Amino acid sequence: MKKFQYDLCVIGGGSGGVRAARMAAQRGQKVLLVEKQHLGGTCVNVGCVPKKLFVYASSYAHEFHDAKGYGWSLGPAKFDWQTLVHNKNKEISRLNDIYRSLLDKAGVEVKFGEGQVLGPHTVAVDSQKIEAKTLLVATGGKAFLPNIPGREHALTSNDMFYLKQLPKKLMVVGGGYIGLEFASIMHGLGVDVTVVIRGADVLSHFDSDVRKFLYSQLVEKGITFLSQSSIKKIEKISSSELAVSIANSQNEISVSKVSSVLFATGRAPLSKEIGLESVGVQLGQKGEILVDEYFQTSVPSIYALGDVIGRVALTPVALA
Repeated sequence: MKKFQYDLCVIGGGSGGVRAARMAAQRGQKVLLVEKQHLGGTCVNVGCVPKKLFVYASSYAHEFHDAKGYGWSLGPAKFDWQTLVHNKNKEISRLNDIYRSLLDKAGVEVKFGEGQVLGPHTVAVDSQKIEAKTLLVATGGKAFLPNIPGREHALTSNDMFYLKQLPKKLMVVGGGYIGLEFASIMHGLGVDVTVVIRGADVLSHFDSDVRKFLYSQLVEKGITFLSQSSIKKIEKISSSELAVSIANSQNEISVSKVSSVLFATGRAPLSKEIGLESVGVQLGQKGEILVDEYFQTSVPSIYALGDVIGRVALTPVALA
């Protein structure tokens, strides 16, 4: 029987990948984890955790307003975006270090670099080839940008955590929870926000009563909604202004001028950039890795889990 360098090689250091690597190492397996950026994946770096910090920051405007009714006298409130981003980065860096410490304590070897699958048991990390008895792909997903003219001027949810400055006017495209979260955050921080949605309602897969109540509350707060509309084109007018062409349900085109456009129209599995198809791993129509009930792909030695398999894209699901 061939002797491999590792029992398990995990590609992707997000929630699912880190958990799998730790559990395997704690059970006596020799494990390598390959990550091209930061440990913790979407949730820690550009998802749940920084989003919550931004939500907390944005909620203070409401708290300050309510405080007056309880006897508090407050001077003019002043918000500094750079301070928030700096402190967010410090907290995320701390969490990255915790993830590294957990892996080190479990005995997992970590390599930072671009992992490419070359065969059923072979992974290249930059110029180094590694062989493992089993490969696990846990590369997660990426924000989706539609193929429209001017898409290079649009932002994704990842970009929102690293903006150099707050936009004066933000257009959010998408009525899912990511789009509405950022619309609420930015509005709370003083940004003029418009949300463009394709249908008539927000949060299409959620409970109808919740959707109606949330929509009414967002409108009451001052967020503008353009329903049954879609973005056709984005043009850059200046360094701080974009012209956005919007089609309504009658396909009539109007143009709005904003500072930034955020597309929150879904995420796609990160599966097509790492050589999977060349070794026979089957992908679905949306690029998701097809797996059986044991997370095994069409190549017996290669497994996959987390957002990359296109099921429920949530951290607790990947962990489980």
